[in-house]
Amino acid sequence: MALHECAEFAEFALEELGLAPCWRLRGHEPRVAEVSAEASVARAAGGDAMAGPLAPPSSAATVATVADVLSTMDGVPLARSAARPTRAAPPGPVIAPPPDDSDAYAWFDDLPATPPTPRTPATPATPATPATPDIRREAPLATETGRDLVARLDWDALGARVANCEACRLCEKRRHTVFGVGDRNADWMLVGEAPGENEDRLGEPFVGQAGKLLDSMLHSLALARDTNVYITNVIKCRPPGNRNPEPDEVARCEPYLQRQLTLVQPKLIVAFGRFAAQTLLRSTASIASLRGRVHDYEGVPVIVTYHPAYLLRSLPEKARAWQDLCLARETWRRIATASNP
Repeated sequence: MALHECAEFAEFALEELGLAPCWRLRGHEPRVAEVSAEASVARAAGGDAMAGPLAPPSSAATVATVADVLSTMDGVPLARSAARPTRAAPPGPVIAPPPDDSDAYAWFDDLPATPPTPRTPATPATPATPATPDIRREAPLATETGRDLVARLDWDALGARVANCEACRLCEKRRHTVFGVGDRNADWMLVGEAPGENEDRLGEPFVGQAGKLLDSMLHSLALARDTNVYITNVIKCRPPGNRNPEPDEVARCEPYLQRQLTLVQPKLIVAFGRFAAQTLLRSTASIASLRGRVHDYEGVPVIVTYHPAYLLRSLPEKARAWQDLCLARETWRRIATASNP
């Protein structure tokens, strides 16, 4: 066998075994058929020296001839090299090298660029709805504007304002406001001090044991809670622990009482307890010094007596309270007679 033929056989054998040196692009495996075809073309171009019994007529025939020769060289069969499995691309995005001017890397320019993720526009904040003016907060009761506003309210508007009043700190602990009950065209108007626990729970003045005692007192005068009598309190909310009302609490609640007196227009007022008497009479005198005589509130006679709750604790004072009620009855009769001669 000639030297050049041995060289060709060696070249073909290396190519068949995949050991021939070659430059290739990453990811592209060489194919023996293509290399064999290129070798055939080269031999054909080289003249008769390259033509011989081993020159393959085609790439497919070249591969078969080389395989047969290699399998029988020196009488020792050679095992064919197994085809190398193609390696799978690693997961995730492939970072391509930067392209240059060579045509070998031209395809990198064709890779689709990943568009940036559009940012979701922020939702504009909803403008706050302006609060509806509330009659409860239009003017504090301690100011002249607040007093003038209350002085123009009718029964329904006055009751609604009292029910939602937040003029002082007593609103924080109350369960119900205590507005008043009875005949709104009554001759007698009974004014107490402040609601107790039962009044706060039920929203009605003079209930419980003190209320039962008051009903008995009225019955002895031929009166009733809903017959020619209107009952209310100076303070419309219960002070915590039934404590005495503070002066500022009395001042803030007084416009409600004044409006009730204007709407009822009673012929006689009976003040039960020290705070009711001092509020109506603008006095700081004790109840002992105020009772037993007739006072005046804007032209209306006022009789001062003990509160029914106090009488439950001081039974001997019931006799004095009865005297005060008798004075009130005589005063009322005198007024009625003067108005109806």
